[in-house]
Amino acid sequence: MPVKKLNVAVIGVGAMGKRHAENLRGSNIPEARLVAIADSSRERVEQVGDELEVEHRYVNYADVLERKDVDAVVLTTPNKLHAQNIEEAAKAGKHIFCEKPMALTLAQADSALAAVRKAGVQLQLGFMRRYDPGYKGAKQRILDGEIGTPMIFKSIGRDRQPPNLSFYQGGTNGTLFITTCVHDFDLARWILEDEVIAVHAFGGAVMVPEFAQMNDVDAALVNLKFSRGGLGNIEALRKSSYGYDVRSEILGTKGALFVGSVHSTPLQVLSGAGMAQDVMVNWLRRFTDAYLAEMQDFVHTILWDQPVPITGEDGRRALVISVAAERSYREGRPIAISEVSDGVAASGA
Repeated sequence: MPVKKLNVAVIGVGAMGKRHAENLRGSNIPEARLVAIADSSRERVEQVGDELEVEHRYVNYADVLERKDVDAVVLTTPNKLHAQNIEEAAKAGKHIFCEKPMALTLAQADSALAAVRKAGVQLQLGFMRRYDPGYKGAKQRILDGEIGTPMIFKSIGRDRQPPNLSFYQGGTNGTLFITTCVHDFDLARWILEDEVIAVHAFGGAVMVPEFAQMNDVDAALVNLKFSRGGLGNIEALRKSSYGYDVRSEILGTKGALFVGSVHSTPLQVLSGAGMAQDVMVNWLRRFTDAYLAEMQDFVHTILWDQPVPITGEDGRRALVISVAAERSYREGRPIAISEVSDGVAASGA
């Protein structure tokens, strides 16, 4: 019996979009058919199209949305375009997988979610860390009661080097609080199964002074307070110099869990020059399994007509925390979540 297929297009084939396209094109998701790709760079879309043997290639993503044979789109465009892309894809009747953040402002997010609800399509957010074997295993152990009630969540997210500074100019991709910390805010909500009620954020251009000229930071610390008394602490850094480093610690009433490692392999080398160990190079390598698993889940969810596991509401709630954290940093004071959000949930999105 033939395998039922979901026809998918990837819009934006930079490093992240290319990885999603590779997974959709590969044998690990036999239920997916990569129909088309689009990117504003003709050179890039042709290069990826040749490499992955994708016939239909566009520099105008609107052409993709007009294709009747496209059931769903994967959005990996610049962050400032996410909300607009979601709206346009929804109006075209396409199911949507969108990389984080879903928007740069809450107004944009609400407009996008309204379009999703009106169109009756599915929207899944790309919070891939929930699919990482380490984090997924930690969540299961918490559900099994191994560490009691989780009460403290600590997370570190350090990039080895930031992209070219032009990536951040003009507000195209948002600030550190919105583009990087949003991952940790989603994790914190998911792990503690609770909502953040207040944040206190600190930040600065610590490693790369040029970020200050763009009204942005390259380092941030954010303290979180949850509705049931839990606490959180998030560190984000754009330049560690030594490697890509994502780790988390969850403390419960009966124990603790540690997730992640800076090490690329478990091998340590001892010699006359000292001890050496490989470190993780970038996010694509660290979360290889997670990127595949989330795309498998998205395809299966749409084919089987089930609710997506990471909804537009999840994306909005994480964005609310990001907005509150940035405001806290700007104003130099703790911010209650109620100050930046009316709490209206985009149910069903």
